[in-house]
Amino acid sequence: MFRTHRSPAVPHAPGRADRASGLRRLARITAPLALAVLGLSLATAPAAADEAEAAAFEHYVAIGDSFVAGPMVSAQMPLLGCMQSSVNYPKRLAEQLGITEITDVSCSGARMAHLYEAQFSDAPPQLDALRPETDLVTVGIAGNDFGFSEVLIECAKRSLRNPLGSPCADHYGDELDQRIDGLRDEVSGVYTDIAERSPNATVLSVGYLQILPESGGCWPSTPIARGDVPFLDQAQTALNAMIKEESEAQGAAFVDTFERGHDVCQGSGTRWVEGLIPEDGAPVHPNNLGMAATTDFVRTALGVPQP
Repeated sequence: MFRTHRSPAVPHAPGRADRASGLRRLARITAPLALAVLGLSLATAPAAADEAEAAAFEHYVAIGDSFVAGPMVSAQMPLLGCMQSSVNYPKRLAEQLGITEITDVSCSGARMAHLYEAQFSDAPPQLDALRPETDLVTVGIAGNDFGFSEVLIECAKRSLRNPLGSPCADHYGDELDQRIDGLRDEVSGVYTDIAERSPNATVLSVGYLQILPESGGCWPSTPIARGDVPFLDQAQTALNAMIKEESEAQGAAFVDTFERGHDVCQGSGTRWVEGLIPEDGAPVHPNNLGMAATTDFVRTALGVPQP
């Protein structure tokens, strides 16, 4: 069964035509969210009340992988299966916006194939959660298809022999760029299918939080060789850029969460993604701060002032 949560009733949402018009305006956003404006609304203060009303949604579907599900961020979650946190950003967003109904089908380990086929016996195809009347969809997918976990493990092993060099970059060469380009059609198809199933929905494509710093790193606590840190950072940047291009081409709005200064090498009060020895969440996954930050980024994209 889908994980469905009902929030307290909210005032009647605007008509479908108004929401569709809002989607068209949102889809025309051509610049990503500014990297240093977490918590600031794109709207001016006099329009805040109107925007809050315009963002009243009735059925919200959250689709995605473990960066959405939030494994180990909270104890209030199953220890097996999708490992979906009770405080991941979809649930935070629904609570803050007073959304009438949320269907969170995000699942740890999900690939794009799992949007069309069951991942577990109790995790049916994620796109099956969409309905014609669904009016808000957030999507965070493609990281597992790219193979970030496999790449990080391979790079960590190679760093042990050459921590100051670039053994991982030497090993992969341009393979990671080829992987990213090879995912374009599949990513595009996901957003095409979402638009067909829920034609009146506002669709937000949510990018991945920064994992590694631009350079240097923090070997050995996060065992990535010094020369491989910028190589992997560039790969993640390219993956986010590809997702942005393909999702926006299909009418979705991209939510850029890649704000620097919150990577795995930062202190526990600053980082949004945990390292290999986590304190709050799964290794190399968002923590509570990361989930809160992502919620803020999504609110900003919707034009809703921060609480």
